[in-house]
Amino acid sequence: MQLPQLVNMFGGYLQRRYGEKVHKLTLHGGFNCPNRDGTLGRGGCTFCNVSSFADENMQQQSIADQLISQASKVNRAKRYLAYFQAYTSTYAEVCTLRNMYQQALEQAEMVGLCVGTRPDCVPEAVLDLLCDYQQQGYEVWLELGLQTAHDKTLKRINRGHDFASYHKTTQLARARGLNVCCHLIVGLPGEGHQQVMETLQRVLATGVDGIKLHPLHIVTGSTMAKAWQAGRLPELPLAEYTTIAGEVIRHTPGDIIYHRISASARRPTLVAPLWCENRWTGMVEVGRYLIEHGRQGSALSPEAHYHPESVIIPAPP
Repeated sequence: MQLPQLVNMFGGYLQRRYGEKVHKLTLHGGFNCPNRDGTLGRGGCTFCNVSSFADENMQQQSIADQLISQASKVNRAKRYLAYFQAYTSTYAEVCTLRNMYQQALEQAEMVGLCVGTRPDCVPEAVLDLLCDYQQQGYEVWLELGLQTAHDKTLKRINRGHDFASYHKTTQLARARGLNVCCHLIVGLPGEGHQQVMETLQRVLATGVDGIKLHPLHIVTGSTMAKAWQAGRLPELPLAEYTTIAGEVIRHTPGDIIYHRISASARRPTLVAPLWCENRWTGMVEVGRYLIEHGRQGSALSPEAHYHPESVIIPAPP
């Protein structure tokens, strides 16, 4: 059984809605982060070295040039989503954001925007801007980096916001009809299966449209890398990630879309765990777990199960 038959994945959702493959093109808008520039703090989150995950050379290019470059690397896709990923992609004046988002949407075959940001950096004027694009018929996803619903852990990893910030922003966004995707990390210091499941329940109770699951990466240049090298931070075993991610998915209603169920990084950027170097390893193991224990929603009522044939996808305007 293939993964799209087990999990309501974003790629399958886009395929059903648009009738063809839609690919996300990653963009670097040159944004900063209030947890790095001194507004909230310096040094950022303890797991973070964003330059490890983003091509810093990209920000020297215009948005249009970045899109052309990214599209040239994609096979079998003719339609695209512009994905503002690096740093905090709502951390600017609204006029600046409008200009940048508009540059992306003006490119041929662009169906919408995915905007990655912090839950404490999305003022209502930005929500209104994104809502305006959605009302024009674009696919719009607000991706909020929560990571965990536990304030104690958020403080420990120097996140700079609490769960209340996420709750407020999510409710304001969804009240406007915006799609919200929540980023969660499995393997954060001091957290195990129980804490992750508690986070899931709080996210579901708040209301959410999509989820991204990440195993904790320890990367060069991060505070966690120093702790790992000193033997103070254990790495996340593949078996543990597989079980926790599998149970998170099994306890998620079938109408919620998974944008990601694992993630990867390359050496020498990646310090640990080395199984994260192969992007397929985590996905394959989680898929095997779901085959054995049940698909998305199987731990809930039968109505909450994921049945691909019954998922209703709104047609694009």
